[in-house]
Amino acid sequence: MALIVFLQFAGLLCVCSVAAFATLWIFARFSRPTENLPTGFMHPSPPTMSFLFAGDHLVDASEPARDLLGPVPVGQTDWECFQIALKADFPDLGKIRAALPDNKEQNVASPTGSGRLTAQWRNGLVRVVLERDEPSGDKIGVAADQLAAMEREIETLRTTADAAPFLVWRQTADGAINWANNAYLDMARRSDPDAAVQSWPPAKIFVPAQLKNMDGLPQSQRLTVHLPGETDPRWFECTETPIGDEILFTAVSADKTVQSEQALRAFMQTLTKTFAHLKTGLAIFDKQRRLALFNPALTDLTSLPPDFLSGRPTLHAFLDRLRDKRMIPEQRDYKSWRQQISELEDAAQNGTYEDIWSLASGQTYRISGHPHPDGALAFLMEDISAEISLTRRFRMQLETGQSVLDSFDEAIAVFSPSGALTLSNEQYTRLWAVDPSETIVDCDIIAATKLWSGSCAPTPVWGDAREFISAVGGRAEWLADVRLLDGRNLVCRFTPITGGSTLVGFSQQQATVSQISAPPTAPKALTFDKATV
Repeated sequence: MALIVFLQFAGLLCVCSVAAFATLWIFARFSRPTENLPTGFMHPSPPTMSFLFAGDHLVDASEPARDLLGPVPVGQTDWECFQIALKADFPDLGKIRAALPDNKEQNVASPTGSGRLTAQWRNGLVRVVLERDEPSGDKIGVAADQLAAMEREIETLRTTADAAPFLVWRQTADGAINWANNAYLDMARRSDPDAAVQSWPPAKIFVPAQLKNMDGLPQSQRLTVHLPGETDPRWFECTETPIGDEILFTAVSADKTVQSEQALRAFMQTLTKTFAHLKTGLAIFDKQRRLALFNPALTDLTSLPPDFLSGRPTLHAFLDRLRDKRMIPEQRDYKSWRQQISELEDAAQNGTYEDIWSLASGQTYRISGHPHPDGALAFLMEDISAEISLTRRFRMQLETGQSVLDSFDEAIAVFSPSGALTLSNEQYTRLWAVDPSETIVDCDIIAATKLWSGSCAPTPVWGDAREFISAVGGRAEWLADVRLLDGRNLVCRFTPITGGSTLVGFSQQQATVSQISAPPTAPKALTFDKATV
């Protein structure tokens, strides 16, 4: 029994040993494609640039080789990056790789003489070894990869400068052009269309005296170019920047800027001519509160000299000068005056400032402030002395006329042709116990006759009065006698006056029979007496 167990254990051990040996043999046969490579296939003893590719993937490389490739850009394979790096020295790398399965090994010298390339093929792997030639004598050698990188950078700079839509050129200290981009060369050809062949250096487009940097610092100036066949000049914003002993120039087209400035200048001249004919003084202050625009009327109204206004004074300086010339109402103290200036500025900014200035000279000015875009303020100064004088005179005449009416013993009321009550005296207020000037609703003949009839005995006079006041054509004065509810008698007088209005008078003396008359039943057509003129 023990013998059987021992034989079973020995058989199991033999099977496991055979399986392990078979596994190791298979792994060594199929997972190590480099077992047939010679010694030093990847890392030869001297330091060199060697690459090992499995398809397009770089599986191993020496340290100098990795420095040559650098990081692989997104979207590119290792082999594509390798081809780009060596394109300048070995442009046929694709053909060399395609021939390796048949030739197993290829040695290629660089057409530029910068080195040699050895490519080997083993079991699907491609090993590339790059050897650089050492420079001889006093020549300074440049690695092919560095040379390729510099050439790519030079090409990028050249295409960028040539594609620039503005003029770029460089001049030496004596003014000679030693480099220019395509935009400058094209402009130089346009400036001299008679030249059969474009020479080098190209023609100078701008006047040499204009392109002179005196302080050695970058500076800009606006220059013009007159091209043959064009009536309008070309405008350029030219900037010069010193670079060592040379100067770099850039000229950007400024035609649209100049056109905009000319349009703005023409618009401002139009506004200035328009403002010059205004009798209202205009002063516009910008957001820094400096005088930006004024018209001649402002000088006439304020007596401020034009040179002072042209110096763009501040708002405070402008008002201080007005105060010195007594063109502002006198204030009790300077502190309150300054406070009022600040309030004036704030009110004008909100569009709410308006004031009447009564000056010591007897003149009266209306001042108003209005906000403008971009924080500017506009002040309007208008001389309303004549208007104020006329208003005062008219008011005085009205007050005089009212005083004369109030001195009469007769109660008087005046109605317009439409029947509105326009004038009355104190006797009318006392008689009928109503003051028309204090009522909210306008009083007319209908409301008045209702008031009168309510205080008098019934009579047809009030209906006749309404018809008389609204009648059109020739009218004659007439009288009527009415009796108040308290027993007093009133004589009513209806008299046509100028403008189709009617004067109604009430007196308490007894009218005689000869004085009482009825209103005309049918006014004469298109005839007027002296009372209606």
